[in-house]
Amino acid sequence: MSIPKEFEELQNKRAQLEEESRFLEEKAKTLEERVKILEEKIAIEELEKNNEAKQETINQLESRINELEERLKKTLKEPTSFEPTAEPMPEVSEQVQEEPEEETVTVKALEDTITAPQEESDETLKRQHEKKKRKFF
Repeated sequence: MSIPKEFEELQNKRAQLEEESRFLEEKAKTLEERVKILEEKIAIEELEKNNEAKQETINQLESRINELEERLKKTLKEPTSFEPTAEPMPEVSEQVQEEPEEETVTVKALEDTITAPQEESDETLKRQHEKKKRKFF
């Protein structure tokens, strides 16, 4: 084989390989784009499923709220079954009224009976308690 002919064949082979390389690069790009498209489709489907599940939960909660509101309306509309008689009610209310007054008087009396030495002893106890805390730390 002559050198020019061999050189021409080598150039043709190189051109052929370069063309094949460009073709392979183009094919790789299209496949990568296709992969991205498929990944996006999968992500979209997962989001749609997730949103559907959330919407179903919301619908169930709204339904539960409506049921509870209806029950509440029914209970408010129904008259109470407890109908007290006229005589026992004043007695009960008098007892209830007397008890808070006694408690108020008792509490007020305790507040008035606290003397200065008692307050000082309380402060002393607090200081001792704080000193004990410091010892442990």
